Amino acid sequence: MNNDQDGQHMVYQIKVQGRLDESWSGWFSGMAITFEGDTTTLTGVVVDQAALRGILSRLWDLNLALISVNPIEPGSE
Repeated sequence: MNNDQDGQHMVYQIKVQGRLDESWSGWFSGMAITFEGDTTTLTGVVVDQAALRGILSRLWDLNLALISVNPIEPGSE
């Protein structure tokens, strides 16, 4: 996805240790949830840095260990 006119909307890929059930997608602003082994990846649009902070706080509240947070460049998915 492309950035919006203000340059705020970005697609992020967030990886955490452990399995987060797909039913949590709504709690994470509709991000896609995928698994590889014991790693969960959330991928989706994040509207701004405050929203990103909120997502990371929710992961913290679930006691999931953060592996990485990466912005995805348009066209690289």
